[in-house]
Amino acid sequence: MNRTKYLIVVALVAFAATACQPGTNTTVNNAVAANTNAGSNSNSNSNAASTAAAPTKEALVALERSAYDAWKNKDAKFWDTFLAANFVGFGTTGKLDKASASKEYAGADCEVKSSTISDEQMTPLGPDAALLTYKLAQDATCGGQKLPANAWAAGVYVREGGQWKGAFHAEMPIRDPKAAPATGTAPAAKPAATNASASPAANPNTDALAALERKAWDAWKNKDAKALEDWAGAGFVAFTSNGRQDKAGAIKTWTTDGCQVRSTGINDPASVSFGPDFSLLTFRSAIDATCGGSPVPSEYGATIYGKEAGAWKAVFTMGSPIM
Repeated sequence: MNRTKYLIVVALVAFAATACQPGTNTTVNNAVAANTNAGSNSNSNSNAASTAAAPTKEALVALERSAYDAWKNKDAKFWDTFLAANFVGFGTTGKLDKASASKEYAGADCEVKSSTISDEQMTPLGPDAALLTYKLAQDATCGGQKLPANAWAAGVYVREGGQWKGAFHAEMPIRDPKAAPATGTAPAAKPAATNASASPAANPNTDALAALERKAWDAWKNKDAKALEDWAGAGFVAFTSNGRQDKAGAIKTWTTDGCQVRSTGINDPASVSFGPDFSLLTFRSAIDATCGGSPVPSEYGATIYGKEAGAWKAVFTMGSPIM
C-alpha cells in the first residue's frame, strides 16, 4: 500500500521499473546452492535432508548484480534460467510473467553505462523464499528516454529445482528533490496495457488478501493509524515517499502526508504463493486524491503477506508507475 504516487508523477519512465530485472548465471547460482546446502548432515534422515538453509544476503546480492550485468550485455538466454516459473513483474506492456518478462528484458532498446546497488536488506519469507530490497543508482537510457538515476528496488527469490530464482521484481523511482512538481493529467487517465499470459493461476488466497489490501487503503484515506497497525506485521517494510521505512515510520508517513483522499480502490488483484505462509498480491490502484498539489495517478501495487499468529499480515508493500 505504497503512498508515493504524487512523487512518482515526475518519473513516468516505466522502463526503470522493468528493464532492470534481476537474474543470475549458472556459476553464481551454483555457488548459492552450494552455500545453502553447506553444513547439511550426511547422516541425517530424508526428512531432515529435505530442509535446506535459507540463502545469505550476500548470495542474493550477487545474483542481483549478475542480473544487471545480463541486462547491460543484452544476454537473452540469461533470463530463461534466472526467472522462476511463476515470476511476476511490472513492465512497459503491463504485468509480466516469465515468458513476457524474458522477451521484454532481453529485447529492450537500452544502453546501459553503469548500475550500482547499495543499502541492501533481506527479509526471509519462510525456508524457500526471501525478499531483497535495495537502492539502485544507474546511468542508462531506454527507448531514447533517460532512466531515473536513483530508485528503490525489490526482488523476491524462491528455491526452485535446487536453485534460487527470481519470482518478483519492481522499482520505485526516487524523485529528484530539485525537480519541479509534476503537473497535468495523471497517468490514471491512460489505460494500462494488458498481458493476458501474465495472469497467474487462480490462488485461493487472492480474495482474502485483496480484502485486507482494500481496508489498508481505506485506512490511509481516513488517516487511521490503528487500522494500519493491525494490518502490518511486526517486521513490516515499505517503500514510501520517505524511502524505505519500517512499520512505525511508514504509518507515520501515511497518516501525516497531507494528502486529500476522496476515494480509493484496487483493480485486477491476483496472487502467487511462496509456500503455505507467504503470498504476493499484485493489483492496480484506483485513486481519487491529491498529494502535494498534484493528482494521484494509478500505479501497480505489490504487497507481500505472511501468516502471523495464524492471521495474514503485510510484510512488505510498494508501488510502481504505470506507463
